[in-house]
Amino acid sequence: MNARKGLSPGATSVTSRTAPTRETPSAIGAARPSPQPGNIAHPVPTRQALSEAAAGAVRDFRFTDHDFERVRRLIYREAGISLSEAKRDMVYSRLARRLRALGLDDFGAYLDRLERDASEFEPFTNALTTNLTAFFRESHHFPVLADYAAALRRPLSIWCCAASTGEEPYSIAMTLVDKLGDSGYQSRILASDIDTAALGTASAGVYAADGVKALPTAQLQRHFLRGRGAHDGQVRVNDRLRGMIEFEQMNLVAERWQAASRVAPFDVIFCRNVMIYFDKPTQARILARFAPLLRVGGLMFAGHSENFSQMTRLFRLRGHTVYERVADASADRRGATVT
Repeated sequence: MNARKGLSPGATSVTSRTAPTRETPSAIGAARPSPQPGNIAHPVPTRQALSEAAAGAVRDFRFTDHDFERVRRLIYREAGISLSEAKRDMVYSRLARRLRALGLDDFGAYLDRLERDASEFEPFTNALTTNLTAFFRESHHFPVLADYAAALRRPLSIWCCAASTGEEPYSIAMTLVDKLGDSGYQSRILASDIDTAALGTASAGVYAADGVKALPTAQLQRHFLRGRGAHDGQVRVNDRLRGMIEFEQMNLVAERWQAASRVAPFDVIFCRNVMIYFDKPTQARILARFAPLLRVGGLMFAGHSENFSQMTRLFRLRGHTVYERVADASADRRGATVT
């Protein structure tokens, strides 16, 4: 990872403001209605006809129930993502951009092309992936990580398996260095995501200065470089912190996790706010695959709305959305401590 020109050491003052999250916006619309002759009786309209008639002038492309079902089937097959009916408008908005980019005028034609051309699955998946993240999001996890790292008294191996645009793995790295001092730089973090565009941002490590305003001044000065000239209003993670992290494109429903298998065993796995996009059987399979990659006694951090206590005996609840890898599947979870 090469340093960006025009970025030099320093940091601005900090205001007591929560760092904003990043989320890909989605427009809302409905499909174009079919013309109806007047002054005659009509059968009761179908749900498809009603949805198409709702706001026909807003949409540029016809988007049928069949098209939506094809999208749901394909993204589930390729990425394990389970889309509910409520995601219809989001799907239209994001994929319509691909139709425009490719010069297509019909969703059916786009989906036919997708099934013929494997190279289109990457932008297809990127378009449907939501990147909602921030530095030190769900902040209660990081003191737990810091104490765990201090107790181990050695460099850690960590997998952040939903790295998005990088704020989470950099937060992990900062936590280790701030707690352990220079020895923290010896820890290694594998940061993976299915979204290659998000990983490009993560690898560059360049962010809007507004995104780090909530961080303490000392932390900013230690870990970030301030942009100047054309890069005014930006910050970049410094090279030493970036050197702790290896970014890899990975699909959690893929048959093989080559990068993870190469780096394992891990002391910690961060898998936060990604399982909510999978159905229960997929979640259970992923947890079962995590277990042999995580050392006994190692920690797994989950998202605020994710609960795996009743799904597996391979992990026991140790704290608020913090799980510990147990020795075997028959381990008694009654000994778990909740803090």
